[in-house]
Amino acid sequence: MAGQHEGFALGVDLGTSNTVAVLRWPDGRTRPLLMDGQPVSPSAVYADPDGTLHTGWDARRLAQADPARFEANPKRRVDEPTVQLGDRSYPPSDLLAAVLAAVARAAVGTVGFLPPAVLTCPAAWDATRRQVLADALLQAGWPQAAEHTLAGPTPPGTRLLREPVAAARYYAQVLHRPVPVGDSIAVFDFGGGTLDVAVLRNEGADPWGDSGFTVVADGGLPDLGGLDLDAALVQRVGELVGDRHAAQWARLIRPADPAQRRDQVRLWDEVRGAKETLSRSTVAPVAVPGVAEAVRLTRADVERVATPLLRRAVDRAREVIAAAGLSPDQLAGLFLVGGSSRIPLVARMLHAELGVAPTVLDQPELPVAEGALTDLPLRRPLPAPAYAGPHIAPPAPAPVSPPAPPAAAEPPVRAGAAATAPSGAAPTAPTVPAGPAPTVPAGPAPTVPDGAAPTVPDGAAPTVPAQPWPGATPSTVPSRPWPGSSPPADPPGPGWAGPPSTAGAGRWRRARWVVLGAVVALVGVATAATLYLTRDRYPDLEFRGLRELSRPAAGAERPAGMWTAVLGDRAYLGYPLPDDRLEVVAVDAGTGGELWRKATDVRADDWEAIIAVPGAVAVLADAPGDSTLRPLAVLDGGSGAQRWQRAVRGDDTVYFADDTAVLVDRAEARLVGLRLSDGSTKWTEPNPRDQYDGGRTVVRPVGTDAAAGGPAFLDGTPRNPWTSKGRRLVQIGADRSVRLLDMANGTVLRTWGSVADLDDLVVAHEDRLYVAANEGGYQLLSYDLESDAEPVVLHRSGNDEYRPTELVACGERRACLLQVPNNDVQRTEVVAASEGERTITWSAPGVTDLVPLGEQVLAQRESPDPKATLYDAAGKPVLRDRGGVAVRLDEGNLLVFAKAPSVVADNRVLAGVWAESGEVDELGELKDVRSESCSWNTHVIACGAEKDFVLYRFAEN
Repeated sequence: MAGQHEGFALGVDLGTSNTVAVLRWPDGRTRPLLMDGQPVSPSAVYADPDGTLHTGWDARRLAQADPARFEANPKRRVDEPTVQLGDRSYPPSDLLAAVLAAVARAAVGTVGFLPPAVLTCPAAWDATRRQVLADALLQAGWPQAAEHTLAGPTPPGTRLLREPVAAARYYAQVLHRPVPVGDSIAVFDFGGGTLDVAVLRNEGADPWGDSGFTVVADGGLPDLGGLDLDAALVQRVGELVGDRHAAQWARLIRPADPAQRRDQVRLWDEVRGAKETLSRSTVAPVAVPGVAEAVRLTRADVERVATPLLRRAVDRAREVIAAAGLSPDQLAGLFLVGGSSRIPLVARMLHAELGVAPTVLDQPELPVAEGALTDLPLRRPLPAPAYAGPHIAPPAPAPVSPPAPPAAAEPPVRAGAAATAPSGAAPTAPTVPAGPAPTVPAGPAPTVPDGAAPTVPDGAAPTVPAQPWPGATPSTVPSRPWPGSSPPADPPGPGWAGPPSTAGAGRWRRARWVVLGAVVALVGVATAATLYLTRDRYPDLEFRGLRELSRPAAGAERPAGMWTAVLGDRAYLGYPLPDDRLEVVAVDAGTGGELWRKATDVRADDWEAIIAVPGAVAVLADAPGDSTLRPLAVLDGGSGAQRWQRAVRGDDTVYFADDTAVLVDRAEARLVGLRLSDGSTKWTEPNPRDQYDGGRTVVRPVGTDAAAGGPAFLDGTPRNPWTSKGRRLVQIGADRSVRLLDMANGTVLRTWGSVADLDDLVVAHEDRLYVAANEGGYQLLSYDLESDAEPVVLHRSGNDEYRPTELVACGERRACLLQVPNNDVQRTEVVAASEGERTITWSAPGVTDLVPLGEQVLAQRESPDPKATLYDAAGKPVLRDRGGVAVRLDEGNLLVFAKAPSVVADNRVLAGVWAESGEVDELGELKDVRSESCSWNTHVIACGAEKDFVLYRFAEN
């Protein structure tokens, strides 16, 4: 049986109000374990008069007969010596053991045995409470409890794992949301009975293979959960029916006999069901026992009674995040779990108050139980075993067929692109259309169709033959007149000497050919100019299947972290050495050949990034707090020798120009220009101050068309901003001013007063500054960076419920933003506004990010699964709901990861997309890579793998 059992695992979330278990098969499939036919079972216990303990839905039903024998939330009683049920008292471990025994019976009934299991517990539980849980496991017949520590491998037994750790692992490993090593995530666990908030930091893998999430701060509200929302809604129902049915309502809230208590249970069940319905719709009926007509509850009712309760929850979340030494904007994610987090108002209030868009799933009860399974990772793929329970077949993969070519349509050919002959066929010369040659109209010269010669308007020059022969020269032109031509019919007059001589006719014919040649040459020049001006600057790349170029080594041991940067024909790869220095490897991005390998002179507990700049590479360490110092070092791009180093704070930011690094020094409230060659100070500029002498600031680089037309990071930021000269920054001051600065010398080029608050959306691109106030009823304004002219209003929301959430430049003097009404992301819209043109708005449900591709816009949706849609300038989808995460290669092409990049090594399928048509080329699979570490240009992608680095080519030059 041992081989039959291998690979199964069970994750259990024993919650205050409900218990959820997730079963994993050896092939990696996961399914909720059904208890009483349901994936969520109440953690409730009912004691029969003979002492038998019933759990789950059975306990809830039996409680209607004798509520005194019922405990809805035994986990809340963990600190009490005994719990009285009817005429007997029970230790809390007995009640928890009854719930765990029911889970074990369901597991055995499904697969024939009790698999290895992980049981979660609250982060705040001390050793005494965990011992109660350990006792319950033994009473229920489970293996003894075993906890993971950093002292060594976890001993055999039923593993205990903290609930927020399981949730964080689900977020990072199952949802594949990036949480870089050293970054933190907040878990907001809003269950039926309690609220638990925790901040966890990703410490990287420890020697025993743990994912490394550690709780750095936790807290909660033991008296706030879904039950409290239910109580508030019951009170609201009483307001709606109490006046008309006062006596009946009094019996429901103060029952005097078992029948009335049963009615009370029914009422609470009705209200609870209506609350869950209102998370999906706007109206739900409530059947009140003893009242003929149903009461209608609305989502507005829920939000009215829930708002004061949820305000406490948001305040508690803010306090826990602050206790971790972080501000909300420093979190890598905010993950909502627990059944009560399904209420839409929860996510909206957290987003509005903390400024962080939370992640919440359709079934928020499941992530903790499924995340617990990461503590028992699959060691190797195994065939699906036979077992003594009902067979559940794995989902069959959908057949993949190559798309059939259109029956009668030609593929799109861009202007200026040569036609390609079908495979195996020789290219043919262009066909000359039959009939008269086209006539050149007056005005600019037209584009000449391939194979057709132009004609000249009447009165300008003789007509070119419809079928000229190749290689014709003036010496090969026949001496006869053109068909149908005759000498000029000038009337006789003084000095007329009769018909022209033969020599005169020859000169006329030669003159005609000279004129004709000049006209044809002029038309050719005009045609070439037209083709140049209308050429496709970003044609579709010649995508090819992934081809491995090289695998540069990353030390003798598996590195804890890996970072890459690609700029032009150079890739830089970094990994930490055992002595905490960072080793950087420079690689030729075209061939994959190693150019140099150097270690930094500085050490850090963790590293954040490698930044490729012209002629150099910068490395920046990570820091656990804003005020913690961390090293910044710059290496020479040609040799790898370290040029200089400097300590910066955790909340400092650095922007790079060609020969300057601009440090946003927040401790000193100033900008500092540093020479990229040696790190010496070139210039300093103090931040603007407000009336209270506050010096907080926000800095944004001024983008360029050339930079925005090249490869981008996941958030759309250009990977190569140095394609244009004259780098500039805009700085928003605490006094609402905006300054334009030259990065090379720190000169303040222009200043505007009363423009933007620090949390407003601000984007600078080419000669325009776009500002959208972070408030309802906003205006989108455009400022001219080259003058002091008054701003132009590009768009007014026209409704106080609309709030902007994302702003990008998306074309020449054109801005695009996301606006969300009442924080309802399913009603998100894209607004595209240009100076002097009509604003275009279109629906984009769930979209959270925009990336510009010229006037096209790539819209990314994160939840429930990542998907990308590419819209053209008019808002028409060119590529709709492509699964995964898309990134810009250049203005005309995308690279699409089939799943969101992750810090965990696994496989990632890639596809290339031509932005003009949405045509998709499947590129293959990146094997066993840490996809969060990947960097790319238009032809090559470099990634950290499980143990080394790997470079793949995916397009030809």
